Amino acid sequence: MRNAFDRIEEVFLVGSLAFNVVLIFIQVVMRYVFQNSLSWSEELARYIFLWQTWVGASYAVRMRRHFRVEMIVDLMKGRLRKWYEFVVLLVWCAFALFIAWQGSVLTTFLIKRWQVSAAMQIPIAWAYASVPAGCAMMAIRLVMEMKDLLRDLRSGAAC
Repeated sequence: MRNAFDRIEEVFLVGSLAFNVVLIFIQVVMRYVFQNSLSWSEELARYIFLWQTWVGASYAVRMRRHFRVEMIVDLMKGRLRKWYEFVVLLVWCAFALFIAWQGSVLTTFLIKRWQVSAAMQIPIAWAYASVPAGCAMMAIRLVMEMKDLLRDLRSGAAC
């Protein structure tokens, strides 16, 4: 399951980045070469960027690339350090789940109101859905990290 999750995430991030680069390039050519711009391209690029940001947050958990303040954890060794890391991951996961839940409440509200975007006339909820989707993916990643950490704690491996 983990490999499929990794692959889907990577394909989405690389594919959406490539698409966004081409989309913005076309918009620049249209604006400066043909003196006419596409009305919908900037909005689409913005929505794709939102999805890239939130899915990228999940990818950053996998790659361990989120910013961290490590003053306290650097003072700890062995099992104490692992337990501290576990508590940090637990709090972070709870926060990610809270944001996913609140994001889904807002997205559901927008679906019920059927609010549409200005240029493309698509449901604005599609853009807002990036928050609960990305945070849920991040929470899944954090649970995977906690599972690995608990396995290390049970086996007695030191940090």
